[in-house]
Formats: sequence, structure tokens, C-alpha cells
Amino acid sequence: MEASTCKQDVLQKKKNAVLVDGVILNGPITDSKAGEKFVEEACKIIMEKIIQKADDVTEKVCEWRAPETLKKILDLEMRDTGESHQKLLQLCQDVIHYSVKTNAVRREPAVFERWYMTSLQEWFSTDHPRFFNQLYAGIDYYSLVARFITEALNPSVYTYEVSPVFLLVEEAVIKKMIEFIGWEEGDGIFNPGGSVSNMYAMNLARYKFCPEIKEKGLSGLPRLVLFTSEECHYSMKKAASFLGIGTENVYFVKTDERGKMIPEELEKQVQRARKEGSAPFLVCATAGTTVLGAFDPLDKIADICEKHDLWLHVDASWGGSALISRKHRRLLHGIQRADSVAWNPHKMLLAGIQCCALLVKDNSGLLKKCYSAKAAYLFQQDKFYDVSYDTGDKSIQCSRRPDAFKFWLMWKALGTTGLEERVNRALALARYLVEEIKKREGFQLLLEPEYANVCFWYIPPSLRKMEDGPEFWQKLRRVAPVVKERMMKKGSMMLGYQPNQGKVNFFRQVVISPQGKTEYCQDSFIVIQSLGIVGLLSHVGLK
Repeated sequence: MEASTCKQDVLQKKKNAVLVDGVILNGPITDSKAGEKFVEEACKIIMEKIIQKADDVTEKVCEWRAPETLKKILDLEMRDTGESHQKLLQLCQDVIHYSVKTNAVRREPAVFERWYMTSLQEWFSTDHPRFFNQLYAGIDYYSLVARFITEALNPSVYTYEVSPVFLLVEEAVIKKMIEFIGWEEGDGIFNPGGSVSNMYAMNLARYKFCPEIKEKGLSGLPRLVLFTSEECHYSMKKAASFLGIGTENVYFVKTDERGKMIPEELEKQVQRARKEGSAPFLVCATAGTTVLGAFDPLDKIADICEKHDLWLHVDASWGGSALISRKHRRLLHGIQRADSVAWNPHKMLLAGIQCCALLVKDNSGLLKKCYSAKAAYLFQQDKFYDVSYDTGDKSIQCSRRPDAFKFWLMWKALGTTGLEERVNRALALARYLVEEIKKREGFQLLLEPEYANVCFWYIPPSLRKMEDGPEFWQKLRRVAPVVKERMMKKGSMMLGYQPNQGKVNFFRQVVISPQGKTEYCQDSFIVIQSLGIVGLLSHVGLK
């Protein structure tokens, strides 16, 4: 039977089901009951294998296995299809068994049992279908279990001897992410946020441009200049400030009406910098801007970078997860030509904050050369195992959380097809929301989105017949903040608003929760309308 026929059968069986872009909405969603059961079973393992044995001096500090042996035991490979809950629970036991016991947990078992049951109730209640405020939402049961495990084990990821399981997991996840970017080889490291990944990339590009900076510092260097779009993430300015490059040396390139960097304008800015006697070294393109969800034309930008010998970094913190989808990976066409990529699985893929990777095309050890301090007490070269697994010296951190583990366990559970479905469903819900906005009086779409960022104005009845002009926009500007205030105080829903590119305040609704349904999109119209009409007019002086 063809897939389209199967979907039609499901639609007939599912009342109120909607088919958008080949995705059935209000159809199969995350099985919350099975997910909750998995978390409960996993927590029992945590209590038995970690909590109850925390003070048992007869327990081994570690169950040593060489890296290649441990890889086989853990079955690190992420496959197209997910594993059974039984297999996943066994994986959790293996992870605990072969991890170093730091005796960090000092709770009585009964206390812990009450704590984790309370925590589960709190966690499950946070998966609210009306949270549309940021570029993350929802709950993933498998990444939640991974967090419980790492919180109980309290590992730090810098050497194999203290974190054998989690270093191997990070290696496997980075390798898989590199494959999706389209590189044949590469390197990478997980960081506490996309902002830090962008800073890593900026510093790495500068080191590649002038390696002597690591020892000699900024003195004697030419004026370094980098380029990014007007719609880039604000972390680019912060990174330039933090690294001593200076915010005045960040050249912001004009974008088109959709928020995409204009390659011709980039070329002009590079030539301008050269004429000024500056030294261009980096271009940061954005794949999924924060507000509009725009994807810069990576192929054309890469042409310019190759022409001028500039490092190309792609901030795909938000949009990188589209690489998982065969339907939507076209949004990042050309990303394989980048020198570095920031990608946050905690956003669209819901791996749980924080889960952020910097991926680097160079596989010659550039990361380690740039950041290594060669601490003799930690990274001894005469250890009895392969010290290439001591990856902590390519990080600016010493203590580092095993964030890749959340992504790995989730990927093992859902499989690549499950992650792909998560992306496809979110973008289908966004498309559904767009079409509903077009039908409804008082709602005006800002532009047709290409990702999950749906931007629109709510125009209250008193303004709907008002002539378009400065007074209209001045009054409309005041609507979104008041609706948001009432929304927050009532607790009915949460979504963001902002001005952008000369456009007055508008709402930005991001629909990515796996529990999302079309009726929740419908709810947003009802909430905005009710809050926008009841008490709004007197509040902002509109009639």
C-alpha cells in the first residue's frame, strides 16, 4: 500500500486530523504514557544502581574497560529506527555500570524516591502546549532520563579515566552530526550554549588567521574585521567584545526583506575593509535567524569566502536541525562548505537545555592547538591508555557537563526517522498556523515563513478601518506589549513579540513541541483576541 493511501486511511479514522505537507497533524504524537513509564523505570535503576550504592565502599570506583572494548559494549551507533524500551533501560544500566562513581549523591534512598517522584510530576507538567515563547519547548522523556543519570553520577568530561562513557558518547554524536553536515571528516566539542559555540568559532578563525596570537596576544596585530548579517544573533557582538576584537570591527551586512544576508553587500563590505587597511578574517552566516527564521544563502557566501580566503562559520544553532529532515535540509544548501558550524539539538530536536555543539571541518587538531594549555596534572602523556581520548584540552572549560549524552540517548530511542518526524511535524504545524492566520480577521502575517518562526500582528477592532499611516503604526506598536503583559499575568499562554527592520512590534509564535496540535494553534487566536479586546483599548488609549 502506498504511503499516501495509508495517510488517507489514518485521516478517515482520526476525527479532526489534518494533513499538511504530508504530515498528519492531530494524529500520532509522542506517547506520553509510555514515556512516563520509561522515566519511572529508569529512575528505579538510578536509585538501585547509584543512590543506594553511593556510600558502599565495597563498590568499585570504576569498572575499567579500554576505549575500543567499551565502544562495543555500549553499542554507540545511532540508527534510523529507535531501540525498544527494554534495550534502552539496559543501556542506562550499562552507562551507570561503566561510569566512574564519584559518590556525589548523599541522599537516603527513601528521600530520593520522594524527590524524584515529585520531580517527575513537575517535569511532566512543564510540557505545556501553549508555550511558544522561545526556540525550545516541550519535554523529551529520554533526554530527561539522561539528565537524571548524569546528575546522579556527577561526571566531568575532560579525560577518559574519569568519564569514559560520556567521552565516547560525545565522540559518536559529533561524528554523526558531521555526517549530516556533509563533511567527510571533522572535529567538534559540546559547549554551554550557541553563544559560546560562536565565540569558539570566532577565536578559532582568528587563530587560524594569525596563530602567533595565542602566545603574543593582540599587540602588533592589524585591525581584524569580521562580517555577519544585520539579523545575526547578538552573541556575535558579545564574542567580539569578549575576545578583544571590538564591536566596531563587526561589519553588519544588509539583509533582504526576508532577513537573509545579501551576498553582493557582503562583497562590498569585504572590499571596503581591505581599502581601509583592515584584515578581514571571518564571515558568520546564519541558518535560522532568531526572529524571522531566515537562512542565509550559504553557497553564494561560501564563494565570497573562498575568493577572499575567509573562514566561514555558520550559526545554525536554530536551523541546524533541519539537516535531519530529507524534506527540509535544502534550507541549508551549501553548509558543507563551511569551516565551522554551531548546532543546538536542544532547540528544534528538544534534547533538553543545554545541548550545543561546535563542529569544525578541520581534522588536523586545530581545536586542540588553539585551546590547549597542556596541564601536566591532568593530560599526562604517559598514561596506560590512548590519551587521544582525553579531549578536554580542546575546550576552554575544565569541568564540562556531558551534554551530548542527552542527545545520544534520545537519538537511540527515536532513531533518525523519529528526529526527522519531529522536524517535519513542527514545520507542518507552522504552515497550518500561517494558513489559519490568513483566514482570520484582525490577524496579519508579517511574511511567509520558511521555518517554524511565524510572525504576525494582531490588529484590534478599533484599528481595522483606520487608514495606513504613522498614527496607525504608532498605535499598533503598543498592542503586542499589552497583550503579552495580560497573557503573562493570566498565565494562559506565552509567546514573544519584538520590532524588526523598521516594523513595529509583532508576535512571533514558534510551534515545535511534539505534543503540539492544531487546536493549540487555534487556542492562540482565541487567547490573543480575548486579551486584546478585554481591557486593551482603555489601557493603550485606543478606541
